[in-house]
Amino acid sequence: MSRDDWDSESLPDLAGRRYLVTGSTAGLGFFSSLQLAGAGAHVIMTGRNPNRLAAARGAVLRQIPDADITTLLLDTSNLGSVRAAAATARGRAGLHGLLLNAGFVHPPRQRRTTADGHEIVFATNALGHYALAGDLLLPLAAGRGRIVWVGSMSTSMWAYDPIDPELENGYTPWRAYVQSKVATAALGFEADRRLRAAKVPVLSLVAHPGYSIGGRTRGILGVNEPSRMKRFMDNLQAPISQSKEHGAWPLVRALIDPDAEGGQFWGPSRVVSGTPRLATPGQITRDEEIAARLWNYCEHAVGAPWPYLKAAKTGGKRP
Repeated sequence: MSRDDWDSESLPDLAGRRYLVTGSTAGLGFFSSLQLAGAGAHVIMTGRNPNRLAAARGAVLRQIPDADITTLLLDTSNLGSVRAAAATARGRAGLHGLLLNAGFVHPPRQRRTTADGHEIVFATNALGHYALAGDLLLPLAAGRGRIVWVGSMSTSMWAYDPIDPELENGYTPWRAYVQSKVATAALGFEADRRLRAAKVPVLSLVAHPGYSIGGRTRGILGVNEPSRMKRFMDNLQAPISQSKEHGAWPLVRALIDPDAEGGQFWGPSRVVSGTPRLATPGQITRDEEIAARLWNYCEHAVGAPWPYLKAAKTGGKRP
């Protein structure tokens, strides 16, 4: 059991530990990176836009001048970008954690596909992260690390079964978002089952940020600059929302709490807001038949299985 005295504003010392965060240029990814760097970790901040990535790194360094930060270009919607970024990250030391945060929060009104031919929301939120985690499994095993997949409380309210993960029929922006989050969480839980079965010393967990919005988040140049109207509208939702900074708390706790266990689901204590605690995932995300179907789909779409046997040998077998 994880202890109940966790303090998200006073994290354990993470000196000597390395974490890679996808989607680090704003929102949850930025604040997760900031919190990890503030605890002494080496953080690899990733993003698809080099200018925004440089601005985000600069924003961290303005608050933590001695932060140990590197940046890496990564677009999770592009499998070529995923492979290139993973190859660079693999060339460094072992990895202690991988936070799979990047994603579409506001999907396009009409269905769009990536250069690889995949529906862009599914590709960005789920498929690219599946590929990245597989490509980084060996350094994660070397660091006896963990993978945290970012889910959503929406999966407990709308049980969209991703029978058609690419939404070739019946596309709507909301369905694309929720279905991609069902897939993300299901893949996260399935990853832990498969890693356990293969005795790979890597944990896989899922976490969600509650209802975290930019208008309730402090302004940071180049990272979070909401308009006055957004501030006004978002503050009307104060009783049911929180800042992105607080929304990062469950993600970071799942990533670094030494008492956290594989297969767990973390979220805010009041569901939409609050301190991080163990939560109950949507039933559909725990359906093993759905998860196995999604896993097989992603494996064939990416064209490569995860290297379980090599990972078990790299890190020593999981107890």
